Amino acid sequence: MNAIDHFVFGIYPYIALAVFLLGSLLRFERDQYSWKSDSSQLLRAGQLRIGSNLFHLGVLFLFFGHSVGMLTPHFMYEPFITAGQKQLLAMISGGLFGVLGFIGVSLLLHRRLFDVRIRATSKTSDIMLLLLLWLQFALGLATIPLSAHHLDGSVMLKLAEWAQRIVTLRGEAAPLLSDIDWVFKAHMFLGMSIFVVFPFTRLVHVWSGFASLAYLARPYQLVRSRRLGLKARTPHGE
Repeated sequence: MNAIDHFVFGIYPYIALAVFLLGSLLRFERDQYSWKSDSSQLLRAGQLRIGSNLFHLGVLFLFFGHSVGMLTPHFMYEPFITAGQKQLLAMISGGLFGVLGFIGVSLLLHRRLFDVRIRATSKTSDIMLLLLLWLQFALGLATIPLSAHHLDGSVMLKLAEWAQRIVTLRGEAAPLLSDIDWVFKAHMFLGMSIFVVFPFTRLVHVWSGFASLAYLARPYQLVRSRRLGLKARTPHGE
């Protein structure tokens, strides 16, 4: 294994994770007014509605699908489904939602680049982020034909073992990818890089989405109306 692969797949994942977590925390502490999605819906809503829905549908499924698929040890699902069957399921479902997400991000990118009003209010980071996401979807879809050449699930098991070793801080993770096709490696590198830029872009609003789940556990809010005939309290002596 060369030094570049060792750095990208053995050291860079921890750099990306550290920047992702510490950067998000520092931004929340120091610049909360920028913690928002910066929606441009008021400027033009039509294309945004379709593109945003398709993009979010695709990216959320793929994020949780990748997380569960890569981080679940083989022995936990082996009694129910083989590695080859799991890979085929991932190819079909990932391909479907990948196409939906790709169409969505393409619509958002087109809107951001070619709508004069949207372009005038766009930050450089907005455009670069959409380009990164577009490329990431494209690379992900490009891995599907390659996966069809090894339907036994052998490559998928190597990728999953790499991810599990990284997360559990075990060594010798990078050598597992020595013979993996460059498309898979580029897809993984770009995915980690998105985590690096996460704290410096509008992506930070994703944290708020997860935090909103806390509302499910909050007690009910009691609201009393004057129309119920309750007398309003007045200061003594009036």
